[in-house]
Amino acid sequence: MRVLIAEDEVLAAERLQELLLECDPEAEVVNTLDSVEDVLHFLSKNVPLDLMLLDIQLADGKSFEIFQRAQVDVPIIFTTAYDEYTLQAFKLHSIDYLLKPIQKHDLAHALDKFRRLILPRKIHYEELKAIQALVSQGMKTYKERFILKSGNRLHFKNASDIAYCYADGKMVYIIARKDLRKYLIDHTLEELEQTLNPKDFFRINRKFIVNVDCIGEVKGQMSTGLEVLMNQACEHKLVVSRDRAPDFKAWLNL
Repeated sequence: MRVLIAEDEVLAAERLQELLLECDPEAEVVNTLDSVEDVLHFLSKNVPLDLMLLDIQLADGKSFEIFQRAQVDVPIIFTTAYDEYTLQAFKLHSIDYLLKPIQKHDLAHALDKFRRLILPRKIHYEELKAIQALVSQGMKTYKERFILKSGNRLHFKNASDIAYCYADGKMVYIIARKDLRKYLIDHTLEELEQTLNPKDFFRINRKFIVNVDCIGEVKGQMSTGLEVLMNQACEHKLVVSRDRAPDFKAWLNL
């Protein structure tokens, strides 16, 4: 649990941090701030937070000003020496409202309330985002056919007919599987890396993308360098760059 403490009294801030860690030894105090301006600046950096322990009276004004100047979606436990702000506090993402001097059992009760009400909802939301990302990835479509140039003619090739692609300066070519012919393609290697199905194609270095079905053998060690040997004639030496070697090995094991 990542917690921000906003408290303008040094001793009170230290005591609150001690109580927090006594109640939850795994809690992480991300920062301790003492003013409205410091809190606003911190929130503008979008540092991940689970909870804020927020004193109502800070060094440069009341913390309610924070909510007038910024969108705050983090649950809050307010702390204060006065009870006159109770109603206003509970309108602002408030989990609880603790009167000073704060007692350990009161903070523990507030943290239990936070865990019951907020954490399950937060976990559910994170799970939904992860599921959505996986579904989106699964639904992504890749190009199955390309228009290629050979002299003054245009040709159509299925992605499965590509043995490998390579860049020569600003020109990008594909080598066909069956006829071994070289075709100019109107795409950058970066574009091909995005549009070819990553289950079938892998960019082994800055200049080459290879089709897994056309790999005959891989020689060498990851520590000394991997060389890809194609199962057809190949005029190029295909070497996996060292930084891509671990991912390449994992890709071959898919």
